[in-house]
This record gives sequence, C-alpha cells and structure tokens, in this order.
Amino acid sequence: MNKRIGIVGAGVAGLHLGLYLAKRGVEVTIVTDRKPDDYAQLSLLNTVAHHAVTLQRERELGITHWQAPEYHYACHHHHFGLPGQTLVFRGDFEQPSRAVDYRLYLPAVMGDLAAAGASFEFRQVQHTELPLLAQRFDLLAIAVGKGSLAQVFPATPGGVPFAAPQRKLCVGLYEGIRAPDPNGVTLSVVPGECELFEIPTLTFDGMSTALLCEAIPGSAHEQLHAMSDLANPFAFQSKLLELLERYHPTIYARVDTQRFRLKGPRDLLAGALLPTIREPVTHIADKPVIALGDVHVTMDPCVGQGANVASHGAVTVGEAIMTHDSFDAAFVAQINTQRNPRVHGAFHWTNQHLRPPNPEMVAMILALSRDQALCDEFTNNFNYPERNWQNLQTPESIRAWIGPEHLAFAAQALG
Repeated sequence: MNKRIGIVGAGVAGLHLGLYLAKRGVEVTIVTDRKPDDYAQLSLLNTVAHHAVTLQRERELGITHWQAPEYHYACHHHHFGLPGQTLVFRGDFEQPSRAVDYRLYLPAVMGDLAAAGASFEFRQVQHTELPLLAQRFDLLAIAVGKGSLAQVFPATPGGVPFAAPQRKLCVGLYEGIRAPDPNGVTLSVVPGECELFEIPTLTFDGMSTALLCEAIPGSAHEQLHAMSDLANPFAFQSKLLELLERYHPTIYARVDTQRFRLKGPRDLLAGALLPTIREPVTHIADKPVIALGDVHVTMDPCVGQGANVASHGAVTVGEAIMTHDSFDAAFVAQINTQRNPRVHGAFHWTNQHLRPPNPEMVAMILALSRDQALCDEFTNNFNYPERNWQNLQTPESIRAWIGPEHLAFAAQALG
C-alpha cells in the first residue's frame, strides 16, 4: 500500500511522526502556518526539556543537532519547603537531558524533514477544511493544540479533571544567573505559593537560564503573570528579584543582581493551561483522524512531560501506520495499547502535583531527601512517567514504594 499521510502542525509530535514515516518511504505532507525562517522573529514558544529517552529517539530519527556536552544537564536540584524547614537534595539521571529553545529546535527539525523527502504546505487550516483535507490522504493527523482544530476530538470521560487552570504561568529567558554545580534543573517548591523551575536552556546566542514560575492563583507569585505585558519592565524585574530573594534563596544566591535581566522583550511568555485528555481518534469524511501531541493530551508543564510524551506518541503512531495496511479498529487498538500507558501516566502524575500534597506525598519528599537511590530512581523516571505514577498514584502505593523505615521517620519528623 502506497500510503499518503497528512499532518497538520509542525510541533514536536508532527515533526517526529513525519520523520519516522518519511525515512521509511512514506509520502508525508506537513501543513503548518509557519515557515522555518519565521521562528527567529517569534516570541518565546515554551521552555521544554527533552529527557534521555527522547534524545535517543531523536538520534534514531536522524536529529543530531546540539550534541555537545555543555548543552546538556545531568540532575535535578530539589528545594522543597515544609513547615519549619526547607529540604535541599539532588537526584541524578542515568543519562543527561537537554533543553533547546523551540525557536531553534523546530526550524532545524523542519529542515531534517524536508531533507528526508517530506512536503510542506505553509498555510493556516480551519476546522471547516478538515473534510476536504481528510479526503486527500489515507490518514490525517492533527497536531495543533490551539484553536478550533483540537475541538474535533472530544474530551474522554474524566479527561478534564479541573474546572479551571490550576496555575498561572510566567516563563522567561534570563542572563545573570550562575548555573548550579553540577549543572541541572532546579525545582523550588513553596507550598501554597508556587513551583519555580530553573532550566539551563540553549537559545540563539548560547546557553541561558529559563525561569518558569507556576503560580497558585491568589499567591504573591501571580503578580508576575499580571505584569508579563512588560508595560513596566523595571517593575517586573524588581518584583521577580524580590520573589526570588524571599521564596527561593538558593536560586537568588546565584543571581548577579547587576547583570540580571530578561534577555529581550520576546523572551517572555505567560498563560494558563487546562489539563485535558481527548479521544485519540475521530472520523471525518468517513476516514480516521488521529490526535497527536497537545491535541491528544494538554498538560501543565510542572513536571516537564508534554514534549516527551508527544514524541513518544508520535513514534507509536508511526509504528502502527507501518504495520497496518488499513486504518481500522485493529490499527486504533495498537495505537492505544502502545501510547496510552505513558500518556495517561504522565497526565495523572502531572495533575497530582497540581493538588495540595497528602501526608503520604510529604513522607515521599522526606524519603527522597534521605535516600539517594530512591531519589535517583524518581529522577530517572522523568523518562518513564508511567513508573512514577505507578509508585505514587495512591497512598498505599506510596507507602509500599518508600517502605516502613521512611514512613516511620516521616511520622516522627512531622509529629
């Protein structure tokens, strides 16, 4: 069967699926409203870490940019506030992760895809065009999470666990922050206030520092979201420094206040996301249409799983396309079997972090601060979010994972 696959959207999911198929001789067409040269003039799109399993998948797809060791990081530095104390500890990866500004990443991978023989159509697609577009291809995949296209896939039962976004997001690229030693992502958690993530990120002029503030509505950190229009850049920077000094002192200690600044007015992004899982497949013009990436699952970035899950899902869809001559119920079943465990594990584990921690979660944090092997396991499972969710999904599973010694210590430490 000479398969013709159409992909709407050129994010990580659409590009990885396109590369997987094009390198196997499948006729691929990407429809997107952005040309590669457009990205240099865009505002910050996100701050995305790709973990080792995604980097290995990229190498298999022929994406070999940014291989230098200095572009990578090897650990998570945890700073977790508890009543009367702040826990500071580190978890190490088995293999390093990397964060690249998507204004660099996406056009480079578009070039890889064009070199592999895929075609591009640069235009915006409206949902009213989908019947005609579906007729052009043997299979159509939608990988544009914003706008009306995602709405053709209804939410799954229980797929919208919150009535509203649980965090107000504000992220920017900054100069004047010395990297931690060893270089890694810092996760500074202040219960009732925010989660702040410091991410070493490669951007246009080299390595930079991304600060992602996940503010709980009504908290002091929500002011950053309100000031993100940069109507008063000096006031925004002053407020950020004030919050770092008060709530995140271990990060603030590495700030050179004379050099600290937002890299540029386009290097700031603010918003809010409503976590949603949608049905993986719909039918348009009597043909199956596949949901990819943010269309399939929209996640808050608090545990950095969106792009990694999108890449995993894209390749599992590619594998199913290559092993089925018709896109029937068996084809859909293979996609769900291969894709759902990681997607659902990441989704539920992410949402767990958006809720106030129960006593078992607090005991788990204490256990991680005392047990290096346990902390490294937790950290490396950012590659395998379904494993962390299996360990943490219920109070019983948390107790079984951390064991009686850590439970007894937590009971004594917390009174």
